[in-house]
Amino acid sequence: MIRLIQAEIKHAQPISELIQALAKKYVCPTCDESFHETLLGSMTSQSIKEYIQSGYQYHIAIDPESNIIAVIGMRDSNHLYHLFVSDDYQGQGIARKLWEMAKSASLRHTRHTHFTVNSAVNAEHVYKNFGFKRIAGIRTRGGMVDVPMRLDLSENV
Repeated sequence: MIRLIQAEIKHAQPISELIQALAKKYVCPTCDESFHETLLGSMTSQSIKEYIQSGYQYHIAIDPESNIIAVIGMRDSNHLYHLFVSDDYQGQGIARKLWEMAKSASLRHTRHTHFTVNSAVNAEHVYKNFGFKRIAGIRTRGGMVDVPMRLDLSENV
């Protein structure tokens, strides 16, 4: 049985290991090579600890052997910052469950009217399935290639 819980500082290392491995496989190939080090550097264990300490909200999915198999991170409670699911668990609805958990947690504390995400080019379909829409085309910023997207809650009542 997969459990979903709020992440704590003690989870920073396994979160980092999961998202760095998946970012190398799925995100780095869509970005300029010059940006890979910066991207992966933002996903170190120390970075994840600092994000959690500064108020980012992370939720994780844990398998029966207590391995972290998926993670979602929210910045400022309305920007989806990280969403990664281990290859073995993709396509099982875990990303959606984590998104619903993170969204509900955000809405318990604030009255947001929208959420945003800067989607990796090859993950855009995931966010579209959550109701996000493009707010601009594919963009490149300092080597990072992404798609800015927004979910307006008034449109998804």
